[in-house]
Amino acid sequence: MQMLTAGAAAPEFTLQDQNGEMVSLSQFKGKNKVLVYFYPKAMTPGCVTQACSLRDSKGELEALNTVVLGLSPDPVKKLKGFEEKKELNFTLLSDEDHAIADAFGVWGPKKFMGREFDGIHRISFLVGEDGNIEHVFNKFKTKDHHDVVISYLKGD
Repeated sequence: MQMLTAGAAAPEFTLQDQNGEMVSLSQFKGKNKVLVYFYPKAMTPGCVTQACSLRDSKGELEALNTVVLGLSPDPVKKLKGFEEKKELNFTLLSDEDHAIADAFGVWGPKKFMGREFDGIHRISFLVGEDGNIEHVFNKFKTKDHHDVVISYLKGD
């Protein structure tokens, strides 16, 4: 697993969102910063906490010219259920074959409850308006992820 670092060009991607629409990273270039956040699985406790905190911070993120794209290996139908059940107000993208997670270097070996498997590591990338990775967020708790991102964006 070779994770991308700040300064690297963000890999271009086009994926289906929770509504079956195609969304490309390039559509934000020159307009917005993009928080590309990878999460393991919709509707799991940590992922719900992280997503709901981002939902509740949408206004503040928008004021900082930042759009949120959440990526997981979940199918579109599951993402739609996650959006509806938790009243999410940002884009969720389906990376079922984890090709984009591989490209960002966040797919790899994990351990959970004594079991080893490959999966997505909970890491977020702030992609600048120029299409390059501005910052990597890899040290946070799910409950304070939004605060860490907002503090960085504000320059705190």
